[in-house]
Amino acid sequence: MMKLTFAFALNNDGLFENKHFGEADKFALYREENKSLVFNEYIINPTKEFDEKTSHGSLAKGNAVIGLLKEKNVNVLISRKFGQNINRVNSHFIPVIIHENSPETVVPILDKHKKWFKDELKNRNGEYALFQVKSGILKSRITTNPK
Repeated sequence: MMKLTFAFALNNDGLFENKHFGEADKFALYREENKSLVFNEYIINPTKEFDEKTSHGSLAKGNAVIGLLKEKNVNVLISRKFGQNINRVNSHFIPVIIHENSPETVVPILDKHKKWFKDELKNRNGEYALFQVKSGILKSRITTNPK
């Protein structure tokens, strides 16, 4: 059976901010264990300031975040916002926008909707849909902005 691993984009106080996923101070990893989401570890975001002076949403930064989180077997990203690299990361992870500030309030909501994420992973191979979780869940297609 497929197990989910979530990466929460948090600030140094352990809260979600209204910033892009790649701008987080750290990532909190939550793994599915015994049918519940359990905190596993924090990873300091080494790419927070990476290559952003020359190009916001840079390919190098996107690839660095992807590599870091793939090593940890992450399959779902949780953030208040995503930037231009969403078109790269959704080939590897399911992006989820939440509207809460605290991981403690987000975990039960994600636990309740795990079946949606498992279904997405099972039925798609990359180019995952964007989910938005508030009181319910909304699934939408990610479109590429014309250059």
